[in-house]
Amino acid sequence: MSEADQAPASAPEAAASAVLDALNATDSNGTEALNATAKFVATPEGTALAYGSLVFMALLPIFFGALRSVSCSKSKNAADMPETITSRDAARFPIIASCTLFGLYLFFKVFSQEYINLLLSVYFFVLGVLALSHTMSPLMSRIFPASFPNKQYQLLFTQGSGESKEEIVNYEFDTKNLVCLLISSVVGVWYLLKKHWIANNLFGLAFALNGVELLHLNNVSTGCILLGGLFIYDVFWVFGTNVMVTVAKSFEAPIKLVFPQDLLEKGLGASNFAMLGLGDIVIPGIFIALLLRFDVSLKKNSRTYFYSSFLAYIFGLGLTIFVMHTFKHAQPALLYLVPACVGFPVVIALFKGELTEMFRYEESSSEEAGTKEDATESEKKDQ
Repeated sequence: MSEADQAPASAPEAAASAVLDALNATDSNGTEALNATAKFVATPEGTALAYGSLVFMALLPIFFGALRSVSCSKSKNAADMPETITSRDAARFPIIASCTLFGLYLFFKVFSQEYINLLLSVYFFVLGVLALSHTMSPLMSRIFPASFPNKQYQLLFTQGSGESKEEIVNYEFDTKNLVCLLISSVVGVWYLLKKHWIANNLFGLAFALNGVELLHLNNVSTGCILLGGLFIYDVFWVFGTNVMVTVAKSFEAPIKLVFPQDLLEKGLGASNFAMLGLGDIVIPGIFIALLLRFDVSLKKNSRTYFYSSFLAYIFGLGLTIFVMHTFKHAQPALLYLVPACVGFPVVIALFKGELTEMFRYEESSSEEAGTKEDATESEKKDQ
């Protein structure tokens, strides 16, 4: 189990960037169930509770992020448009992630771990507040009564003047967004001061959900390239070197979900954690979300490919935990998740005679969609 183009800034884009930063930072190895207290031996009940909770938490952002990705792909609001990952991006991602991981390894070897983690804590505090605020926004819209005075605001920063004026930041928000931001800031301060595992998980879940919602693969082939590349990346850095394990133990940031194995003995103050990296949630998650959007494009009532890949993820994650405990060695989760999440839907498509249709399915990037829309409007005006 491993842990896993410029435009005016917006909260959703910041949230997506946060996930990319988190995944690039380190796909840290989390199947070493113990933390610094290496001699701790978890009870069977504590182990079952910890890993059961991790699996449950991993499923939440994948399921709800995939559902939100459907509406996100249909949004005409530029601020809510997803970041599209092309085949070129997918091919480069494992290389960029490897360079970032090794760079962090060297940083921790050369510089003080305390100062590096202080900078990272502040950085992820800002990103976490934005991600959690964006995650909470739809929920707040349902909670607040219709009579609630919801005023609109705009934060605008420009550079230059006249015709050369350029927007640097153009962020529109309302009173409900401010409430979300306030609540998220409280969680952020809690994480910054205490590094409590619950605050860590709130940020981690927000990062993961935003990633699945806002990071869109443009087609199934791109998904296969990305998952295949990170499959090799994960196996190499876990089995081939100690770099990932070293960085994972040194890196203090909410880029992994954790759950204490000694919760039953020590309560909320427990300190011996099982871990699951966000990379093992977001990377398969964006592929599963793509399959849901493919299901929707088929205009059928069934969600065959989404549910088959979702069940495949559960199977792959369960197999990872089983192998880890059988061999008592950290496992790269993508070693099991990638074949399961790709293999199950492909086999089903083969049997249903929809394999060609699956690989022909294509999603346009936000820039391409905007260009097509502008062209259509121009044609209408000319007519």
